[in-house]
Amino acid sequence: MSMTTILLTIVGIAVFVFGLLFSIAWHELGHLSTAKLFGIRVPQYMVGFGPTIWSRKRGDTEYGIKAIPAGGYIRMIGMFPPGADGRLEARSTSPWRGMIEDARSAAFEELEPGDEKRLFYTRKPWKRMIVMFAGPFMNLVLAVAIFLGVSMAFGFQTNTTEVAGVQQCVIPQSAGRDTCEKSDAVSPAQAAGLKKGDKIVAFDGERIDEWSTLSDRIRETIGPATLTVERDGQEKTLHAVLMKNAVMKKDSHGEAVAGKYVTAGYLGFEANREIVPLSFGDSVVRMGDMIENGVDSIVALPSKIPALWDAAFSDGERAADSPVGVVGAARIGGEVMTLDVPAQSQIAMMLFLLAGFNLSLFLFNMLPLLPLDGGHIAGALWEALRRNGARVFKRPDPGPFDVAKLMPVAYVVAGVFICFTLLVLVADVVNPVKIT
Repeated sequence: MSMTTILLTIVGIAVFVFGLLFSIAWHELGHLSTAKLFGIRVPQYMVGFGPTIWSRKRGDTEYGIKAIPAGGYIRMIGMFPPGADGRLEARSTSPWRGMIEDARSAAFEELEPGDEKRLFYTRKPWKRMIVMFAGPFMNLVLAVAIFLGVSMAFGFQTNTTEVAGVQQCVIPQSAGRDTCEKSDAVSPAQAAGLKKGDKIVAFDGERIDEWSTLSDRIRETIGPATLTVERDGQEKTLHAVLMKNAVMKKDSHGEAVAGKYVTAGYLGFEANREIVPLSFGDSVVRMGDMIENGVDSIVALPSKIPALWDAAFSDGERAADSPVGVVGAARIGGEVMTLDVPAQSQIAMMLFLLAGFNLSLFLFNMLPLLPLDGGHIAGALWEALRRNGARVFKRPDPGPFDVAKLMPVAYVVAGVFICFTLLVLVADVVNPVKIT
């Protein structure tokens, strides 16, 4: 590896880490701003974990940066209500009960005179839901803004109707070869006289300006067809006889599905690819697809653990859609900077990486499990349902829902998350996902 490659990799990693820190700070700013809006006292706003590198106190909040850029937090006074006896701290011989009491006690650290009206748990459930939702929502806003901005200003690599190359013969795409054999028939494109650089502008008299439309028409046609191509500034008519062939299956979005094939019409040419900016509408559709894929990935996480284990501790191959952590994403960021592509393409890829990271933060934090934001939202929602139900049926107010009682579950969830994070970390180090 050359010194230039090493330096570019370091630059890419540094750029990603900076984007990571900004995303974390942006997330916590959502919590901080809404907490202060609703009069909740916030003693700390921190980016990172571990030893404090820098901090400064403004008003009643200490703002700072810590050594490990693996997350961030704000501390709000009174996250959990007092116990049933009104005490903030008690002792129990039960380890599970001890967890609950420790969490309740920690929620009232640094309690000062006048804080009785600035406690988190005293706010109405809808306000608490807004405070906890604001953090992930900031990540969603950032992801959408980056994605839409880059999609419309830069775009995506897209197949066009221009011919990049002509296949000499008909080879089933499922055959796994690209060399013609004597028994292979001449491709319809070759027989019709299609040439590299031709731009197909019409198919059977129908004007065509998008690859997706041309691809569908080719697949639907078996037999004679008329091609109108633009060559050297003039339109020329070619006659082809399309043949049956095994071609890659397309999904509902028109993308090829690896390893799956269908029998369809075949012409036999490679489409040229160019970067095409998307309209706002197309960008929104793409963003919707990205969110849908993100949800599917979260749901599929448990099923990917065996393959991830094999990739980390055995000879298993690391799949392209394998989960990656901060280290793996930083390595991808470094790899982006070493690609032999225009600088604007590198910037776009880095921004898309950051958008994907922020979307993952949003989706993961919305899981209704403590200690994630979604767990606190679920607790506030349950409290609202209980108290409104009691009001409707004229029953005594059950009071705040004691989320502290769920802390043993939160520790289990945190333990599972830590184990999964460590597994991903090992895989990212010994068998990383690569884009080249």
